[in-house]
Amino acid sequence: MFEIEDIRQWRGRNVIDSAGSKIGPLEAVYVDTLTDQPSFATVRVGVPTRQRLVFVPLDGCTLGPDHLRVAHDKKQVKGAPAIDTNGELFADAEPEVFAYYSLPYRAAPDERRLARR
Repeated sequence: MFEIEDIRQWRGRNVIDSAGSKIGPLEAVYVDTLTDQPSFATVRVGVPTRQRLVFVPLDGCTLGPDHLRVAHDKKQVKGAPAIDTNGELFADAEPEVFAYYSLPYRAAPDERRLARR
């Protein structure tokens, strides 16, 4: 994995799928508050007048010279749970994001599991 400080510098860079197809620009990184490790990213998708941010796991991703390659295909990522471009992920919506990617979910006691950084 990579350090959170490193990936913050990647905001706005292209996110591509495992086959190299462009998905969209990296918007934000969400950190697992239990481990303090980067866990998910949001990617800006849609047409300029109707954009949204979709979630994609960072597990298995790699950094290239000008992109972040995720381990999921473009179609799956674009169909992922999303928020408005000015929205935020609330704790009660987190299980849906994890379930979409068939990932185990453990709720943190009295705090959000994912925190935007």
